[in-house]
Amino acid sequence: MPSPQTAPYDWILAITSIAFIFSAFGNGANDVANSYATSVAARTLTMPQVGFLSMITEFVGAGSPGPLMLAMGCAEVGSATWLMLATTWGWPVSTTQTVVGALIGTGFASQASVKWAWESGSVSQVAASWFIAPLIAAAISALIFGTVKYSVVERKDPFKWAMRLIPYYFATTASILALFIVVEVPTAPSLEEFGAGKAVGIILGVWFGVLAICYIFFMPYFERRLIKKDSRVKFYHAPLGPLLRRENPPLYFPAKEDGKYVTDYYENAYATAEAAVSEDLKVETSSSSSTTPDIVNLEKGKLAEPPRPRGPIGPVERFLDPVRSLPWTSSKKWLGYGKFALLQGVTRDCVSHDSARLRDVHSRAAKYDLRVEHLWTYCQVASAMLMSIAHGSNDVANAVGPWVAVYQTYIDGEVSTTSPTPVWILVIAGFLLGAGFWVYGYNIVRALGNKITQMSPTRGFSVELGAAVTVLLASRLALPVSTTQCLTGATMGVALMNYDFGAVNWRQLGFIFIGWMLTLPSAGLIAGLLCLMALNTPHF
Repeated sequence: MPSPQTAPYDWILAITSIAFIFSAFGNGANDVANSYATSVAARTLTMPQVGFLSMITEFVGAGSPGPLMLAMGCAEVGSATWLMLATTWGWPVSTTQTVVGALIGTGFASQASVKWAWESGSVSQVAASWFIAPLIAAAISALIFGTVKYSVVERKDPFKWAMRLIPYYFATTASILALFIVVEVPTAPSLEEFGAGKAVGIILGVWFGVLAICYIFFMPYFERRLIKKDSRVKFYHAPLGPLLRRENPPLYFPAKEDGKYVTDYYENAYATAEAAVSEDLKVETSSSSSTTPDIVNLEKGKLAEPPRPRGPIGPVERFLDPVRSLPWTSSKKWLGYGKFALLQGVTRDCVSHDSARLRDVHSRAAKYDLRVEHLWTYCQVASAMLMSIAHGSNDVANAVGPWVAVYQTYIDGEVSTTSPTPVWILVIAGFLLGAGFWVYGYNIVRALGNKITQMSPTRGFSVELGAAVTVLLASRLALPVSTTQCLTGATMGVALMNYDFGAVNWRQLGFIFIGWMLTLPSAGLIAGLLCLMALNTPHF
């Protein structure tokens, strides 16, 4: 039951709850999407409350719960609005800094003091993280990719070296994942309480355990699929282990033997289509050369434009076009529109591109053995999990923080800076984050994937692992960083390992940096103006 002191402000809780839904949705569409952008771009995968109130000290006083609720509600609205706009424009912005900017705006509106000096949780530290976090992530990711590059992919026989070293890369990645779970999972005790000895024991146990699993189960699977080129063998056959070395292994649910045993991780559907169109035009031109040297549009008197190359079909063509002509009484039409509503966000092509600039950028990146890239897809799944854990430990509570402040103040009737977060709201937030990525995450996946540089599993693995390690180190050192900025910097670091500045799409990086610069003032302006108007209306 709410406190009598805050009962008149139930409308603030209602509005804040609506804004919270959009904020969590935008968080999922923006931050969760950028966590998986490199995995999608590489074709490996198919598509804190603490610190919020510390940014603004002595907000409006413990005796003024109503204005606090209003200010936090406006911060939630400002954060949600900017996140949705940035996601629409394809800007991978920091949700942490979005909420911070919104809180600064409401702090100005309510005449609260704001931390500007260089201290923990201050605005100056947030601004400094725009430069520090990407540079650290770039250095770590470049080091990781350099290790992969010179130990495997650029050696004389890269596939042979990949088969020798992949178990150790597996084991090392899994042990880092175990370290993250020990240190970062909210239910786990702190590293000091847990004990360094136990942590080291778990990490070493995971390393040797995964190494044994790789040699017993994964290596026979890789040999069967990549050396014997048996396209019937899929990942779910790995538990057969040594049986896969037989001449005729007992495969359950074998796949079709189509001869495609490895994915082309550098394929661009638009480039393929463009080549096909060019070939068709050559045939048409040669067949009509006896009558006229040009293809003339007699009605308009202009040269006919060559047909535009088509990439993968989109959700409109896939789900809506086949049922447009059907009457609304047809169940097939309703099914088509239902599929579009549920699947339009995850059936869009986020990998291919129809851009001469990007084709030039990608052409400057080295293309490695596809079998080696395939081996690293399994490492990249683990690195994507690492990035997800880093995001969860660093950013997930962004949308929850202001709402919890409003909810707890509404229930208690007083201001508290140590409000516990209800478990049920974390469950709802997790669902909304997933829904945000599912419906609207494709914009950010496109922006952070192949639009910066050529992605592949070896590169994507290095980006995600480097960014995740950066977030872990920063959280242990209490430094304010953004997973978005760490991923962007890591991508740039891996791209520069091509030793060619032309292998980086600097214009796209410029757009992303502009989005970072606009985040604090934009979210703050929206939230601050709303709070200022609400605080100064006659009826409040």
